[in-house]
Amino acid sequence: MSEPECRSEVARLMRQISEANEAAYQALYGLAQGAAQHAFITARMDRVGECHEQLVELVGEHEAALLVCRALDGDRAVS
Repeated sequence: MSEPECRSEVARLMRQISEANEAAYQALYGLAQGAAQHAFITARMDRVGECHEQLVELVGEHEAALLVCRALDGDRAVS
């Protein structure tokens, strides 16, 4: 895979991680608080794990862990 293709794939996976994390956060703390199913949140976090595994193949274990941590930490300020 060429460098531009790799960067594009990494960006796509990072977007998916961010979206899955936001969906889980909203299910837990959003307007539907309490109504969210555990299975829904678990599925979103499982998706983050799948994206992490794909990132490992593209950029290596260490860099993938850093990217996922940044994505999860950067989505919102901790209140």
